[in-house]
Amino acid sequence: MNSEYKDKIAELLKKEGIDTVITCEQALSIAKNNDIPAEDIGKFCNSRGIKIRQCQLGCFK
Repeated sequence: MNSEYKDKIAELLKKEGIDTVITCEQALSIAKNNDIPAEDIGKFCNSRGIKIRQCQLGCFK
């Protein structure tokens, strides 16, 4: 994961009240609206134990 995004992702998820579960739609929206690669959102969530639910494309593991 690109370390330059780590703090930004943490801040964005906190702002959205996301701490244990995020939907694929939310993750993709956050990535798109903040110019962050979706892969980095996924890696951040995986490293923090945040579960990604309802994944439509299988992008997040």
